[in-house]
Amino acid sequence: MRGRALLALLATLFVAGSALGATCRDIQFPDTVKAGGADLVLNGLGLRKATLLRIKVYVGALYLPRKSGDAAAILGANGRWRLVLHFVRDVDASDIRDAFQDGFQKAAGDKLGALQKPIAGLNAQMVDFKAGQSLTFTRDPATGVSVDVNGKGGSTIEDADFAGALLAIWIGPKPPNEDLKTGLLGGACE
Repeated sequence: MRGRALLALLATLFVAGSALGATCRDIQFPDTVKAGGADLVLNGLGLRKATLLRIKVYVGALYLPRKSGDAAAILGANGRWRLVLHFVRDVDASDIRDAFQDGFQKAAGDKLGALQKPIAGLNAQMVDFKAGQSLTFTRDPATGVSVDVNGKGGSTIEDADFAGALLAIWIGPKPPNEDLKTGLLGGACE
């Protein structure tokens, strides 16, 4: 009888724990989110580290229709996704714009020239972020990428090539740091 009670307790704790989502750097993310009427599941969490000092900048959370550790398949699917960047330190808008410039140069390849207008639209929405604030990108194939700055919403950028290059910044061949990519693809958030 005691064994059954212990198993029931462990099962309850497991279910309760999985309903809470995942945590990285004491930041909690839900297991699922709604995006355009569809459910997306948490694929993984990654930590952005900058400079040689590996300064922690934000925790990223990638949500997809179904979990996948295959970056090429995710990028090739041209589907719905959400990427949440939760800042763990203050970051100036100019630093964010510089990081986007570097990221798009690495991720867009020969499409970079054609993406200048949507990149400028993205950069125009950037603000100084404080620790605890967030930047969220939600991709809907029918409408484009919506940009949400600190929960206030923003404009939608309607360009499929932009959407692919944007996500490739984090999970493409040249991410800001490998630990970030690994975490977003379902590995440990380190």
